[in-house]
Amino acid sequence: MQKRWAIASCHDPLTSQRHQAELGIHTVLADMLVNRGISNFGEARGFFRPDLSALHDPFLMRDMSKAIARIEQAIGNNEKVLIYGDYDVDGTTAVAVVYNFFRQFHSRLEYYLPDRYAEGYGISRQGIDYAAEHDFSLIIALDCGIKALDKVAYAREKQIDFIIGDHHLPGEELPDAVAVLDPKRADCSYPYKELSGCGIGFKMVQAFILKNGMDIQLCYQYLDLVAVSIASDIVPITGENRILTYYGLQKLNNNPCCGLQSLIDLSNNRNSSFTVNDIVFQIGPRINAAGRIDHAKDAVQLLTAKSLQDAARFSSSIDVQNSQRKDFDLRITEEALAIIDSDEMLRNRMTTVVFKPDWHKGVIGIVASRLTERYYRPTVVLTQTNGHVAGSARSVVGYDLYEALRECSDLLDQFGGHKYAAGLTMPLENIPLFQERFEDVVSASILPHMLQREFTIEAELKLTDINAKFFRILRQFEPFGPQNEAPLFLSRQVQACGGAAVVGGNHLKLAITQAGNVSFECIGFGLGAYADLINAGKPFDVCYTVDENIWRDKRNLQLNLKDIRI
Repeated sequence: MQKRWAIASCHDPLTSQRHQAELGIHTVLADMLVNRGISNFGEARGFFRPDLSALHDPFLMRDMSKAIARIEQAIGNNEKVLIYGDYDVDGTTAVAVVYNFFRQFHSRLEYYLPDRYAEGYGISRQGIDYAAEHDFSLIIALDCGIKALDKVAYAREKQIDFIIGDHHLPGEELPDAVAVLDPKRADCSYPYKELSGCGIGFKMVQAFILKNGMDIQLCYQYLDLVAVSIASDIVPITGENRILTYYGLQKLNNNPCCGLQSLIDLSNNRNSSFTVNDIVFQIGPRINAAGRIDHAKDAVQLLTAKSLQDAARFSSSIDVQNSQRKDFDLRITEEALAIIDSDEMLRNRMTTVVFKPDWHKGVIGIVASRLTERYYRPTVVLTQTNGHVAGSARSVVGYDLYEALRECSDLLDQFGGHKYAAGLTMPLENIPLFQERFEDVVSASILPHMLQREFTIEAELKLTDINAKFFRILRQFEPFGPQNEAPLFLSRQVQACGGAAVVGGNHLKLAITQAGNVSFECIGFGLGAYADLINAGKPFDVCYTVDENIWRDKRNLQLNLKDIRI
């Protein structure tokens, strides 16, 4: 599938020129600052030199004073407190941060994670019943609860108070909790709106420390967990999240908690520094596997381990679960691809809707993502569980999946999510009707260009622009992630130095030059099909990131090719 190349333009050339003069940087780097919202020297300094002192006052968050007062009351009265969290990476790290901190001061503290299959997402009546049966008088909910009006009311009937710490968009009405911490609530003036669920838990810890005159370093010990949540939950790495991730990665690479250290020991790059990308592909899936295959409490047990010996035991179990997850993922993806490839009508649609009753519910979201990558169109993967059909849906850039599902809502029991990812349930007999309605809705509303993958290119570069200084400043744009993506560059009319080779199955390895000047080694993962065309000797254009290749303590700049046009 040919991909579109869209070259970004500088939003404010005059500000870019000022950046170039004041900072002494390349025009392209100055343009990148402007396009990231950096408008003056002070903001540039804060961007290039993130500082923990720039974290916002947690008491700017609506209801934070109420939350801390209720926690202090619970500790003072020796009440039983239950830390309740969602079963994904964000939820489990949030529980780990809050539990790890408060167990230092309060012994009557436990955590609770709902069962993905028996209880589903968010706060459950079963969890509240557990709290009531075991005499808990306060539940602190993290990464969930912002729409749990009926559950919070049910808890009140049982004389259980709630503190909600969530980052999802609220409904028209808020739960009747003691405190509702969510920067996205309409009446909250907190300056940064994109914290992760774990980030909300971190701000709660920070507030308690400030209120009680404690050493602020006590909350910084959890920044590795916060960084893992930010990377895994795909929240923007801007503003406060960027500061938290910057220092969280430092802690992850230099002095991680026992649980994360044990996961690093299981990873493929234990001898090099972890990046946001490494978290997404190596740490996050292992933590998620616990809730997908067995129970998320296994992940919290790992992340709250006090010794490397205990952590190694827990991580070994989770690694087995992750292997099972990968097996399910691979098998179901292959089966789904076979269903589509064997049906010409399915292949030619603008949507993918596939169903098999025995597919594992815990991995259908991953499979939906893989099918979306393969066919690049809105996708729904369905399975049967507990007598009904459950599904995970994924979209393509620019298309509002949630609104499409709303158009099909009369066929669904329930659905929820956001623009690019959603979950849904429906009666078994509605699958064919849904398959047709979803196709009709998407076909009528999706724009043709949305069905073609796009690379947004930061700027066109000459290969002679790339040198040690350029790369040194480029590295200061890290950590990369949503809304601060690793920049893609374009160079035109390059030629191979010597030949292009196919390595590792289907990867492209070559060196390129432009107008006979400087040359760069390149790697193009999955681009092996271009080797013969390149070896024919014609010039070509390349889209790439600038990376550093480290081999036997030698460091060289390398271009990571993402696409080629000949």
